[in-house]
Amino acid sequence: MEFNEKLQELRKSRSLTQEELAEALFVSRTAISKWGSGRGYPSLDSQKEISKFFSVSIDDLICS
Repeated sequence: MEFNEKLQELRKSRSLTQEELAEALFVSRTAISKWGSGRGYPSLDSQKEISKFFSVSIDDLICS
């Protein structure tokens, strides 16, 4: 599973909208949209925040 699919799955498992996740991570909704569709990739700092927010390791986020 690719990063974008994992992000979508994690977001939906908590019933969060893109807007809600963006607010929680202090990024734009557009960034969440790009990451979720595979058109962009978060910075290392954002990856750290995502992993903390969802209580998963960065390896779990980025490794297939």
